[in-house]
Amino acid sequence: MPLKVIQFLPSLRGGGVEVGTLELAKALVEDGHESIVVSAGGPMVERLTADGSTHVFWDLGKKSPLTFRHIWRLRKWIAAQDAHILHVRSRMPAWLVYLAWRGLPEGCRPHLVSTMHGLHSVSAYSEIMCRSERLIAVSETVKQYIAKNYPQTDMGKVQVINRGVSPEEYPWGYQASAQWQEQWHNEFPELKGKRLICLPGRLTRLKGHQFLLNLMSSLKSQFEDLHAIIVGGEDPKRLAYAEELRQKVLDLGLADKITFCGARSDMREVYSQAAIVLSLSSKPESFGRTSTEALSMGVPVVAFDHGGVGEQLANLFPQGRVPCFDEEVLIKTVTQVLESGTLPIKNTLYLKEEMLEQTLAVYKELAGRS
Repeated sequence: MPLKVIQFLPSLRGGGVEVGTLELAKALVEDGHESIVVSAGGPMVERLTADGSTHVFWDLGKKSPLTFRHIWRLRKWIAAQDAHILHVRSRMPAWLVYLAWRGLPEGCRPHLVSTMHGLHSVSAYSEIMCRSERLIAVSETVKQYIAKNYPQTDMGKVQVINRGVSPEEYPWGYQASAQWQEQWHNEFPELKGKRLICLPGRLTRLKGHQFLLNLMSSLKSQFEDLHAIIVGGEDPKRLAYAEELRQKVLDLGLADKITFCGARSDMREVYSQAAIVLSLSSKPESFGRTSTEALSMGVPVVAFDHGGVGEQLANLFPQGRVPCFDEEVLIKTVTQVLESGTLPIKNTLYLKEEMLEQTLAVYKELAGRS
């Protein structure tokens, strides 16, 4: 039976949630279903519509009491769509969709699905994600977070569907082309012939750059060919931190050991140059896309053992787990990985196709109850 599925999120300006929305929308169309995405728009709309989905412009993500004025019109619009599934992926749109959906006659409602993408601050505002008929947790970490912080939630409706990457996009053992490597070394000549440690992510304090600086200070004499790259753009709201970080590199005498590469759209190629990819976030992540991408390529990941990243390492590269914030163990672990050449287990757990198939199965199961 062809389904009609409507996904709701704040915008399509880029990010993990947005990428997942587009991947699912494309899978729906390819499986013969009708896919609609409601958002405030953004650069990714063109790709969405090129893949066969319909985009409806509606700003339901603005955190303002005025946004609730859309509820009556949204309820009327949902009723006219005759959809099978409404899928909410963010808290503010979830509130509006839930209130609009609840006001429909019970026998005429589409099924309501939500995905908990993040470990949000615990509050009544965040609890809205638990009110759907089926709640998808993007990792076991998120499921445990729901059970601990929202004990009133029926855990029987919570299903773990791990986020996944495509082995075609991030293939095991991938090597960047000679042309790409030439351009890379032209841009960053100091990296040629070096063993690289890569810390991906925006320049924000949460990403744990200080741990990297301390690590490089400790290892620079032991591994003369070791060089760190910080790959991520500056956060416009935290420019002072970016400047502070660059100054610390100079103060510690690490200017010849650390390179800021800025935001990159060629992360697959960047990972292929790395001996190790780090994840040193001070707060646990719900999943961790960059670590999954690197592990899928066979690149060792060393990370603090918490959240979704710790979960991935337990399954694919337990040698890379470090007790949170333990710098002594971090140094020892990086040293052991560099010296041993140990590689991750091949990724068979965090696959995009499985993620999409499991999500479509949820839709079909719910629609079959109608």
